[in-house]
Amino acid sequence: MTNIELFTQNGQTIYIPPIEDGITWETERKNTPGKLTFSTIPDDVLSITEGNPVSFKVNGTNLFYGFVFGKKYDRDRKKQITAYDQLRYFKNKDTYNYSNKRADQVVSMLAGDFKLNVGTLENTGYIIPSRVEENKTLFDISQMAIELTLQYKNEMYVLYDDFGKLMLRNIANMKIELLIDEETGQNFDYSSSIDGETYNKIKLSYDNEDAGKREIYIAQDSSHINEWGVLQYFDTIDENVNGKAKVDALLSLYNKKTRNLTIKDAIGDIRVRAGTIVAVSLKLDDITIQNFMLVEKAKHTFKNNEHTMDLTLRGDTFSA
Repeated sequence: MTNIELFTQNGQTIYIPPIEDGITWETERKNTPGKLTFSTIPDDVLSITEGNPVSFKVNGTNLFYGFVFGKKYDRDRKKQITAYDQLRYFKNKDTYNYSNKRADQVVSMLAGDFKLNVGTLENTGYIIPSRVEENKTLFDISQMAIELTLQYKNEMYVLYDDFGKLMLRNIANMKIELLIDEETGQNFDYSSSIDGETYNKIKLSYDNEDAGKREIYIAQDSSHINEWGVLQYFDTIDENVNGKAKVDALLSLYNKKTRNLTIKDAIGDIRVRAGTIVAVSLKLDDITIQNFMLVEKAKHTFKNNEHTMDLTLRGDTFSA
């Protein structure tokens, strides 16, 4: 049995709204705040409005803390409430010019400027020489710092809100002991593609004004070029960038198929959120998935004392 506790607060008054049609909690790995939605039938006592805090606990575990951003009514008098965690404020836009900062320091800077609560921001290691971010969302600014770290260190970090505190963690530290297989996942869809972020040739250009010439750095995989044709990634770099190291890192990162697996109506586990890593063991026709996979999206549904989840997973290594 799943024990859920949902509270809203208006002024000094705390409410326990009666829930209709269940509760959903959704997270995505990047550029999206955590989202909680539920429906209730208002009475003469219950008062919920935009900006009100909302907290949600499951079996005594703090799961979501955020604020009401939207209300919607229907003809049956049901009121649907949409709340987001504090990452919603990362949709704000601003201009920043910074230098010699790690991604965690960039997140800390943004959080401080917009008075957001911070939890654990892991040291991301890679120092970004300089960036000019003109009229960008805080999501864009922080995600660029995270992606630059991924390109240079081949380590992925995820930014999320943990019950009212911003967290930045290496996904290597977010592996949980959970197996998704035919028994725990009711329905699933699998796809592989080279149509998205797949590149087998990396080309970087640097205009060396001192030498009066343009320097080109190239890394490529001839076997995948023969198999897929040329899929080229091109970008310009500045003088502070090690071109040879960057083309090699980018080729290692992008020279592979994009593989996605969608799991529907799996047995719910509140430890699973976007950015966590779970074990998957599934056989699909002539393909066997038996590996750890990254959760790109997670949607949890709590209804009628049942807890299920829909997951979008991403992975690299599959065996035929």
